[in-house]
Amino acid sequence: MTAEPTAGTRLRGTAAGLLTVALAVAAHGAADGTAPSGTAIALLAVVAATVGGLATTVSRAADVRVLIGLLATGQAIGHLMLTAAGHSHGAAAAPATAMLIAHALAVVSGAALIAAGDRLCRTISRVVEVAVRTVVPPVPAKPFVIAEADHPLRSALLLAASVSHRGPPVSLAR
Repeated sequence: MTAEPTAGTRLRGTAAGLLTVALAVAAHGAADGTAPSGTAIALLAVVAATVGGLATTVSRAADVRVLIGLLATGQAIGHLMLTAAGHSHGAAAAPATAMLIAHALAVVSGAALIAAGDRLCRTISRVVEVAVRTVVPPVPAKPFVIAEADHPLRSALLLAASVSHRGPPVSLAR
């Protein structure tokens, strides 16, 4: 069984997924002059969810090298998905070498920023945990139960309200 993802791992996964989509849309938008739409966006959403899920659940994903691998794979798959959806590079496309270098720089810097954000989130979480632990008293282990009360039970009140106190007419009682 895997442990429940922490806030830092969820943020890392979200950032990795969003960065994958942002880089793919920006690169293909710059190359073609138009942003992808329709099927291409749906395919990119699947790629982003997959990369984000992997960045959240893979145990070593906090390491920059693993993040670089995840993001680079996401870019390659995103490129293939956009090509399969019919979004092609226009005549104004940058040379393949320049595009590859731009993607590599974006992936490396994005992975470094995501890893730094993950470490910062874990550090701040530990500081807040220690601060809250010293201020807030612990919750008692045994629940507090009231044994007696000076008011009747609700069921007794409902029973008393449902009993009719009306008797026969006075003329019949004589």
